[in-house]
Amino acid sequence: MAIFISGGAILILVTQGVLGLQPWYLPSYMIPLAGMIFANAMNSVSIAGERLEAELKRDVPYLQARNIALKAALIPITNSLFAVGLVSIPGMMTGQILSGVSPFVAARYQIMVMCMVYGSAGISSAIFLILIKSDIVGKTMVITE
Repeated sequence: MAIFISGGAILILVTQGVLGLQPWYLPSYMIPLAGMIFANAMNSVSIAGERLEAELKRDVPYLQARNIALKAALIPITNSLFAVGLVSIPGMMTGQILSGVSPFVAARYQIMVMCMVYGSAGISSAIFLILIKSDIVGKTMVITE
């Protein structure tokens, strides 16, 4: 649910607000954008879930475990943001430059993609950690009763 909500919102924002696609469902844009958004959201949510579970097993209070899990979920995407342009030129940007697009236009698209990916990872992880709280609280209440 978290991936669907955040991924869908980011996809609509990018296709309609940033790119202004007409029609909005153009497969040549929608498929690669949705793939990047949902793949990164899935990675982020899986890391958040694993870290939350590990912290709760160590008897860390839920709020502290949640904060640790969110920070851990954002580490991979944050690291990729540090490397873009300095260490590596991402595939999409390289492809655009090789096809003859201006490097400035390619850089703008790359910035949009990195913002889109970071936003979907952060929002989906945050929503996941909010939604999972009721399951965790429910299980601990059953165990203590």
